[in-house]
Amino acid sequence: MFGLMLSCGTVLSLMTAGYILRRRGFAGSRKLYAAILGISSLLVFTGALLALFSGTSMAAEAAAAAAAKEITVGAGLGFVAAACATGIACLGAGLAVANVGAAALGLVGEKPEMLGTTLIYLGLAEGIAIYGVIISLLIIQRL
Repeated sequence: MFGLMLSCGTVLSLMTAGYILRRRGFAGSRKLYAAILGISSLLVFTGALLALFSGTSMAAEAAAAAAAKEITVGAGLGFVAAACATGIACLGAGLAVANVGAAALGLVGEKPEMLGTTLIYLGLAEGIAIYGVIISLLIIQRL
């Protein structure tokens, strides 16, 4: 837990430093943001690894002992699969809505009567996220 707190604190301090340097007109802000993103990703990843592989606390052991149903490795992987299904579907829906929305705004700017058609296309793009949530619910139901 300490590693995760340390990495989150470092990420926040790097973001604050980048914001301050940008406001002061630092010339290499793109390189700075790329470096901050790389360092932040590395720190969050190592913090997550430290949190995962560190020993359990006494409260976690007591909660695990009190729980009637034991979570197995298969159930844990099922939860990871459900999270990935929702996350990747929402990412894909966001990319689709970004592209379709930009094209729809251009079309509506030229032909305002096409607004209803473009809304249908946007709804279809957002449906991808709903499909991911449905798959996640089906996976969790099987656990």
